[in-house]
Amino acid sequence: MKFPTQLKPVGFERINLPIRWFREIPKANPMFKKWAGKKVRDTYGNKAVLDFYGKPEFAELGILRLMQKSGWNGVWVDSYRGGKFRTQYWPKDSVPIPSKWENLLERIWKKAGARAGCFDVFCWKDDEYVFIEAKRLKHDRIRDTQRKWLQAAILNCRIPLKRFLIVEWNLAEEK
Repeated sequence: MKFPTQLKPVGFERINLPIRWFREIPKANPMFKKWAGKKVRDTYGNKAVLDFYGKPEFAELGILRLMQKSGWNGVWVDSYRGGKFRTQYWPKDSVPIPSKWENLLERIWKKAGARAGCFDVFCWKDDEYVFIEAKRLKHDRIRDTQRKWLQAAILNCRIPLKRFLIVEWNLAEEK
């Protein structure tokens, strides 16, 4: 699978699933630039606001922008605030996705027993697709709901490991 340069996997993240099996998920470690423009008031619970192509974005939407620039379609799967598919946050939107991909997500959610835990970004291009989880270095970790969702996706729905990517990002100014 061809990823944009900044999202090219450079290693793996070992994740223990609830049934005590582990899986190694491809991982990228990009540096993102902090937004230095006009202050953004609504930060979705104090998310970092980053600069992508001269516009303020959360990491999830910035990752989506990088994928879009490489020819992918996709959405931020905002399962925290109402289970919406978003392509932007200011102004907030909720967009539909093709039924083929919505059905895939529904199958995983059904096996997982909840929408919680779904990776942040879902992208597709022709018959390829990828689930991307954004984690800020030293601030975030994989949660139990994500382990349960991964178990449902990988073991119950037979989605190959190459369809997942963890993006553990850091601010360019932080070392």
